Amino acid sequence: MSRIGNKAIALPDKVKVNVGNDGAVAVEGPKGKLNWKLPRDISAKVENNHVSLARAADTRSVKALHGLSRALLNNMVRGVSEGFSKDLEIEGVGFKAVVQGQKLNLSLGFSHPILFPIPKDIKIVVTENTKLTISGIDKKLVGQVAADIRRYYPPEPYKGKGVRYAGEQIRRKEGKTVQ
Repeated sequence: MSRIGNKAIALPDKVKVNVGNDGAVAVEGPKGKLNWKLPRDISAKVENNHVSLARAADTRSVKALHGLSRALLNNMVRGVSEGFSKDLEIEGVGFKAVVQGQKLNLSLGFSHPILFPIPKDIKIVVTENTKLTISGIDKKLVGQVAADIRRYYPPEPYKGKGVRYAGEQIRRKEGKTVQ
């Protein structure tokens, strides 16, 4: 029994959910629209500001998809009503970031600047040249963009330089010592 899948999703004001006969789900709210297709054995219905999901079979894989579908649908509802954001910090001498049109220009100590194309549904704000805020309505896309930017220069354990999530703790190592 999926405990997560059985919970109903409460719809905030100004959020509309449409479920098609083929399992297509469209969620529309003040921040935008998101679309998704439910797995084959999962069905959804909307009644008095709540969305509930049901499964057709009780196999192990369908039970797993039941909880997953509910979580993804809940993220879609939260995304179009509130939105999601991730914060990144850049640590290092001379390391900085600048938004130039639809590209993020990263100076991370390489011989060349890194130009990261910003996806159309994502907004990136840079403060103090070293703090980035990535925001959007799709939780998966926001997390993927943050991970892609971090991948250019992950924090290294000796000096702590690199791109890290806000509040991320880096385990520091001791360098070589002369005897």
